[in-house]
This record gives sequence, structure tokens and C-alpha cells, in this order.
Amino acid sequence: MPRQSMKRGRRPELMWGLGLPESVVRQIEEGVGPGFHVRNFADGAYPVARELEQEEKPSAAWIPWSVWSGFPEARRQEYRDQDETQRILIRDNGAELEMDEVLAEGFLTVVDLPLTRPKVQDVMFRAREVKSLYSDIYRMTEEIMLERELLARKTDQLMFLNKLMASATESLEAGTILANAKESLGLILPVKMLHAAFWSVGANEAADVEIFLNGKMAPAVESAWIEQIMASVGSTGAGAVNGFQVSHVDPARRPEYSLAPDQGRLVTMPLAAGHQTFGCLALLCESGYRLGKDQVETLRSAVNHIGLALRNALAFKEVKLKADRDGLTRLYNRRSFDERLVYEIKRRSRYHHDLSLLMVDLDHFKVVNDTYGHKAGDMVLRKVGEILSTEFRTTDLAARYGGEEFVVLLPHTSEECAWKLAERVRAAIENCSFRFEGRDFAITASIGVASVEGVSLSSTDDDLVLKADKALYQAKNNGRNMVVVSGHKQPAARNAVQ
Repeated sequence: MPRQSMKRGRRPELMWGLGLPESVVRQIEEGVGPGFHVRNFADGAYPVARELEQEEKPSAAWIPWSVWSGFPEARRQEYRDQDETQRILIRDNGAELEMDEVLAEGFLTVVDLPLTRPKVQDVMFRAREVKSLYSDIYRMTEEIMLERELLARKTDQLMFLNKLMASATESLEAGTILANAKESLGLILPVKMLHAAFWSVGANEAADVEIFLNGKMAPAVESAWIEQIMASVGSTGAGAVNGFQVSHVDPARRPEYSLAPDQGRLVTMPLAAGHQTFGCLALLCESGYRLGKDQVETLRSAVNHIGLALRNALAFKEVKLKADRDGLTRLYNRRSFDERLVYEIKRRSRYHHDLSLLMVDLDHFKVVNDTYGHKAGDMVLRKVGEILSTEFRTTDLAARYGGEEFVVLLPHTSEECAWKLAERVRAAIENCSFRFEGRDFAITASIGVASVEGVSLSSTDDDLVLKADKALYQAKNNGRNMVVVSGHKQPAARNAVQ
């Protein structure tokens, strides 16, 4: 009876496995479900010309890297020539592989063991996408003499996908990926602007949102975009929002960046990876533009690839952030400062540009902890970190040096300019009001400044830090809440420069 049911039912789709352990075969079969059959070839009995030329072609072949790397080049080319079979590479034996290397070998993708159900399903989803794309290309070729316009469109789409997939994997910076995506999408869409938002859900189940804007624009236009994007964030499934921050992919202000959300056709698409939505894209196209059905499918496929690349970039950013930043203030940590200081000292010795260092210490900080508690102290440190983040250029480096002490490295900055910046920071901290559990208080800072100017032969990173530290010590001894420049007998006037 079961045999008759099999004959009457739909025949399972064939897949191959090359030298797979039985446990891996079971993982694949459990992941793809009953509609597929895995034929596994044992070691030494891999398919050759006879099996490769059979009419029934496998839809996919699962090949461990340990097997593939052992094939001679002629055998590899035989498998590459099987256009109807999608090859999936299984990373085993701890192999170190780059995605460019995987794509160059003609594989659809690479997966790590163990093969969980979501991994297998994701691979099959990609395989169906590629198969659908190939079907479109074959159909386009058959109709080439009758539909030349369709051929041109399909050619553009193919160029677009190739360029997009290549550019999406060439960087781990979200801003670079988005800039490349805008350029690539321009091959099939009249994209005027492309913005994005990403979110991560914290312990309180509320999302922190990061908005990437195409470029700087007029304040009113930027506010309109932020409002539009935040509405899309809510409708896409981010849930409750803690707050948001804005970054600019292209910091330049250009005429086209003054376009508001209602000055074209706005398309919003979710970004997902692993069946989890983590962001959205907002594309502003020309008014009245309509996508064909094939273009819609291509766009969806493109957004899936962009989403995967962005997810990897965000994960890399989070790991790097934890390694380079202080967890409380989000400024750079001591290790990052030490590395950058060595680099800037070497660069200064070669090009003889000015280099300055500020050492900032909060006055009587222990009193804050003793009076209001350590949570109040943490709040003060975070606020000072925000002040330091906003007062300096992106080329400067502000870091938490330890405890309530901070440092700011200022490349291409003279002693006089460093003193002015230090005075501005000192005033900003003094004028900042703090409130904790209904109680208001203020805090001040002492700052030491050290500089190496022009063709001066000074010296090492230790010298610069030591000079700034001595200047800070002098500021503390002279009454605190002041700026002292290294080598000056008197502290700089507090109100000289605001």
C-alpha cells in the first residue's frame, strides 16, 4: 500500500550529497521535509560522467569542503558545468573560507555544521531564488527576437544583481553597503534617495533605533524624513522605541538631498535575516514610476541580499564596539586611545603637523558617589561622555582614561586651539545641570593641555601624556575648574574663550 501511494503521489525532488556523514544526511532531510530525497555518494564513489549526464538532474548538491578541496580541477569543472544543480558548500574541519573564495568556486553559499532546520531552509530559499532567476534568463533568451525591450530590462536586472551581490560583500560598514546599494539599485530603479533604519531590542523589550540618512539636508526636510522613517519602524514590527540616533551616509549637503518624503514615490521594504526583521529601507523614486512584476521580484531578492550584508555589518560593528569602546560612556577605551596615540605620534614625526592632548578630570567626583550614590556617578560620566562626543571633530579621539578621567587626542591642532577647545569643554561641563532622584547638583572639571607643534623634535607618546598629566596636576593644585597648559606657569583664564 505505501508503494502505491508513492507512485500516485508527487515524486520527491532529488538532491545529492558527496561523502556526507549519515548524521548530516538526516539533518538535511529533516530540514527540507518529505518533498525531497537525498542520494548520498560514499567516499571514493562520487558521481562521474555517467551520473552527470543522466536526464534527472539533482536540484542541489551538498558538498563538504574537505571533499571539494580534494578534487582535481578537471573534476571540479565537471560539477561547475551542471547549471541546473545548485551547489552548497559545507564548511568542515575548521576550514577558513572567504565568501569571495566560495563564490569563485561556483557555490551558491556556505553553511556551517550542524545543519539546523533554519539553516537548511534558508539555503533552499536561496536556491529557489537563484533557480527562479535562471528560469527568467532562459525564458528571456527564447523570446529575444520578439521582445527586445524585455531583453534589455532583463540584462539590466542581471547586471544589477551581479553588482549588488558583489558590492554587498565587499565591506562590513553599514554606511558603505547602503551607499553601494543606492548606486546598484539605480540600474533598475530611478532612486533619488535611500535611507535606512536598524533597531535592536534591549532588556526592557524596547528598541534602540539607528537611522542612516542618505546625506545632510535642510533641518525641516531631515525632520520630515525622521518622522516618516520612525513611522515605518513602528509599522514594520520594531515595537516600543527607547530612542533613536541619526547618522549620515554621505555627510556632504547636495541639492538632491533637499527632497522631502512626499516629493516622489516612496517605497518602504523590511530588512530581515534568519526570519527576524531588524530594519527597513526607505527608497524615494520618481513620481509615477511603476515596477514590472519581474522587477518587483528582483527588487525583493536584492533587498534580501542587502539585508544579509547589513546584518553581518551590524553584528561586526557590535563586536568591534564592545572591543573598542567603554561600556558606560560609549567613548573609546584606554586600549583604543593608547593604539591611536602611538599612530599619531609616528605620523606627526613624519609630517611635522601639530598634535595636542587634553587630560580631563572631574573635580570632587568621589563626593558625588558618596552623596548621591554610584548610579548618579554613572549618570555624570555618561553625560560628560556625551559632551566630549559632541564638542570635537570626527578626526579627534575622546576616550575614557580611567575612573573619572578622560583624554582627548587632537591631531592637526596647535596649543592655542587646544586651549580654546579645553576651555569650551570646561565651560560646558560647568554649565551642565545634573538631576538625580529629584535632587539637582553641578560638577566641574580640571583640564591639562599638552602639545607638540610644527617641527619640534618632541618625542614619544609617554612624553605627551606626562606633560598633560603634570598640567592637570597643576590645575588641581591651583583650585580646580580651570585649564592649564603644559609649560605655562599660570593657568589659562577661564573666560578668555567661550
